[in-house]
Amino acid sequence: MTQTFTETSVVGDIVTKFPKSSDLFKSYRIDFCCGGNRPLIEAIQERNLSAAEVLANLNALYEETTALHESRIEWEHASYSELIDHIIHKHHRYINEELPQLSPYVTKVLRVHGENQPHLAQIHRLFHELRIELEQHLIKEETVDFPLILQVEKNRTEKNVQQLQNVVDELENEHNHAGNILKELREVTNDFTPPPGACGTYRLVYQRLEDLESDLFQHIHLENNVLFPRAVSGK
Repeated sequence: MTQTFTETSVVGDIVTKFPKSSDLFKSYRIDFCCGGNRPLIEAIQERNLSAAEVLANLNALYEETTALHESRIEWEHASYSELIDHIIHKHHRYINEELPQLSPYVTKVLRVHGENQPHLAQIHRLFHELRIELEQHLIKEETVDFPLILQVEKNRTEKNVQQLQNVVDELENEHNHAGNILKELREVTNDFTPPPGACGTYRLVYQRLEDLESDLFQHIHLENNVLFPRAVSGK
């Protein structure tokens, strides 16, 4: 079998070239968004995984998917405006709709079951910390970062590139913080596994938290590993 990806392949680059790899990385709990700028072998060793197994499964999935001629948008070649529009209309829209809808359910589960299950208070705290973080973050992206990226694309100067780098550094730090909250949520929820006999609302909260994590991973990956590096470097 052809080894398209190796131990030295950068995690974020793998997901950029082969988006479906994110599903495999998620199953292995390999961070491909905030931790995407490192060789695959480092991520494998961090999780105490078998390098041979991960690489075999990754390359097999790539060959299988390529054989099906799966069409996709190559974001690494798209214009900045196309990529920004995609991020806003898919990922920002999802977050802006999902967070206020999910919040009452997180509170309800705490109110009903929190007395006997103290970890629900931690879930409630982490979720609302994440909500505040993300809501403020999206505003910064849409009012400061994205307009600046489009400005740099039209008229690239040393001054606005440095300004962009400063903004990107702030946003990536915020991504790291959001990623750490997601890791805590996954740990507290036992990989989003509801306890036996959990009610429908309880199960709903866990499933939607996992869906939120999945969308955020794709969202942060597109920014950290594709849009921001391209905009700063001018590629």
